[in-house]
Amino acid sequence: MDTKFDFMHYRKMAGGASIVLVLASLISLAINQVEWGLDFTGGTIVEVAYENATSPVAIRSQLTQAGYEGHVVQFFGSDRDILVRIPPQKNLDTKANAKLGEAVIETLKAASDQGIELRRSEFVGPAVGEELTNQGGIGLMTALGVVLLYVAFRFQMKFAIGAVVALFHDVVITLGIFSVTRWNFDLTVLAALLAVIGYSLNDTIVVSDRIRENFRRIRRSKPIEVINTSLNQTLGRTLVTSFTTLLVLVTLLLLGGELIRGFSLGLIIGVIVGTYSSIYVASNVLVALGISQEDLAIPEKEGADDPDQGQPF
Repeated sequence: MDTKFDFMHYRKMAGGASIVLVLASLISLAINQVEWGLDFTGGTIVEVAYENATSPVAIRSQLTQAGYEGHVVQFFGSDRDILVRIPPQKNLDTKANAKLGEAVIETLKAASDQGIELRRSEFVGPAVGEELTNQGGIGLMTALGVVLLYVAFRFQMKFAIGAVVALFHDVVITLGIFSVTRWNFDLTVLAALLAVIGYSLNDTIVVSDRIRENFRRIRRSKPIEVINTSLNQTLGRTLVTSFTTLLVLVTLLLLGGELIRGFSLGLIIGVIVGTYSSIYVASNVLVALGISQEDLAIPEKEGADDPDQGQPF
């Protein structure tokens, strides 16, 4: 795709929009945090078997009418086996939450006209959730640190700063959207965030590699012109990759069920934001840091210009 878009003409507008979105996300995360799922908050897991095939939608409706909030209902094996996950209920004390599984079973039996067998009922304490939260945060920070070192080693420190800023931008905005919408944040969403880091980094490295190549090849152009040329040369690859990835993720969102809904949503948001950041955020940072041909010039070997080098005495 040979395009001639002047991406850098809108860099200030794009930079302002990114700053506003990141600040809004940070404010929402500071005030509301995210709607932590059962994996982080603790809660109750109930596995039941119905005599005949049943519908998770009907069971969700029954639990909602009974006053339970934040529940997740899904098939577990066959269309008769159901797994119910319920976080601690705010209107119940600790002792009542510990016996939540028994109350859920009674609710389902009272609302059903067929026999129900309890297969499993477990209570996950909040201590496990706190450990998962800490480990998830450490995992994200470690990933960003490794990316900084890798890009600095492969390219140059200014590219590394741009890549990390772009990744931070993608993760914070994705988290901010989950915070504002109050979508459930569980381990599958955390996995999606880590996948977003990998996806966005791959896009950023492709663009950075072309920028470095063009800085060494196009000597007389201004840095903004070189970056514009590089973005146009990689635009086709970026859009095709994003489009095909989104096709798969939308399919998973529509057909994958409740279990991977958060994973699909997290990745869809991350791919869209990551595609934008690979075009504007990382490149904007390079311009702000004053990237130039001198930063990427290949150092000449000592004595390469000496006409007597290597000549016999």
